[in-house]
Amino acid sequence: MTGLDWPATLKRTDPAERTRNNRYAASLRDSIDDLETELGRVGVDDWRLSTAAQHQKRNPRYPYANASPTDPGAVVRWTMEGDQYAVACDAYSRLRDNVRTLYLYLREKRKMEQRPVETGESEFANARLPPADEGATQGAVVARQPPHVLLDVAPDAPANVVKAAARQKLKEHHPDRGGDREMFKRVQDAKEAMLSEGDQ
Repeated sequence: MTGLDWPATLKRTDPAERTRNNRYAASLRDSIDDLETELGRVGVDDWRLSTAAQHQKRNPRYPYANASPTDPGAVVRWTMEGDQYAVACDAYSRLRDNVRTLYLYLREKRKMEQRPVETGESEFANARLPPADEGATQGAVVARQPPHVLLDVAPDAPANVVKAAARQKLKEHHPDRGGDREMFKRVQDAKEAMLSEGDQ
């Protein structure tokens, strides 16, 4: 038993394509703590983190005896106001980087949710699981592509380079010019994630 409850409908990252992320300095334990804090800020009813490292339980709060499992993927599932949500990441070769990415993703979504912008839906809508499949894994979002890859910049690119690359991509994918709305949104999220990381 691996312990990883990966959503069945989501494509996994080929292990050969996983990259090592040297931008995150946080440990696995710190990332789990930050993830727990972030989910508390969002106001979730309950949540669970699923990883392949969970098959050996030593500490109930940190059941990750093996911080370097063969499968470094991570999935966080939660309920909020009766709806079920899930996000997953296996883009990186280390578990701690995938958990950190989930935390950063949720943090950005929470920040966007707090902005006085009307979008018609919650920022978390794309992570909502279908009501018919409450226990199932369809409809979850996977954080597969690192922001710097999406923007085609170096992982440690300065803010001006990130902004210029994002500006070009946003122009290319703008829905008013026939571009893909989902890709446009992903570019916006990637830009915000990279600029936010630079501020830490």
